[in-house]
Amino acid sequence: MQSQLISSNTPNHVATRFHDSQNVSRSVTMSSQEITDLVGARHDSVKRTIERLAEKGVIQIPPMVEKPTGGRPSAEYVFSGDKGKRDSIVVVAQLSPEFTATLVDRWQELEERSAKPVFDYAAALNDPRTLLALLTQNVTKVVALEADNTELSHENLMLEQKVAADAPKTAFFDAVTVTHETYSVAEAAKLIGTGQNRLMAFLRQRRWVTIRKNEPMQSPIESGYLTAKLSTFEHPENGKTTVSTPRVTGKGLTKLQALWARRDADLLGGAL
Repeated sequence: MQSQLISSNTPNHVATRFHDSQNVSRSVTMSSQEITDLVGARHDSVKRTIERLAEKGVIQIPPMVEKPTGGRPSAEYVFSGDKGKRDSIVVVAQLSPEFTATLVDRWQELEERSAKPVFDYAAALNDPRTLLALLTQNVTKVVALEADNTELSHENLMLEQKVAADAPKTAFFDAVTVTHETYSVAEAAKLIGTGQNRLMAFLRQRRWVTIRKNEPMQSPIESGYLTAKLSTFEHPENGKTTVSTPRVTGKGLTKLQALWARRDADLLGGAL
């Protein structure tokens, strides 16, 4: 299968184009659209930054993939391999330096996921959503059995109905509180039902992470809500750099779920 659509003597700042059906690389990849979602910028702005840095010789222009949409195909740059990882860090450092640590953490997650078997049964058993489904089923069966075999007073019946109504939430809290897993901010946002950038802003307002670099603060670490994941990478300007990325514990996810549920009534920005 022919993979490149232009000749091999393409200048360093001109992207090789591929169709979405073609195999760009079997290694871990990250697209310009993913970077856009990460930093909360416009895709055209991210692509212009990539092209400008390539023209200056700071990075090598990555291949471009055309993805079909409802209308005009969307063109995305795709970074891959160690070189692509390094270049994507340069791009994010140029766009939003405070998200550099998050990008490094995202690359590590993608690399770890790529190294895992296709069907990771151990991860499935440790997935709070799986535990939530099982626990919710068990609670529903217990409540139904008690209702069929026990003659309850009106007060007890009202209490049982409340327990049944709260069962999914209780099961969720129980499942994530006892697990030893930690979650990235992106994973925690999905479990809570919001976006990564909104949750990160909420963490800054609650003083769980620092305002400039999104690094975990000491108070939520001491409370058992967060852990700090240290990552080291080669910064194009500052050399070897260590960054601290927040990881949400099961206890922290339970706390966040409760805070997020009543966020409209809370005064955002308060202490823990």
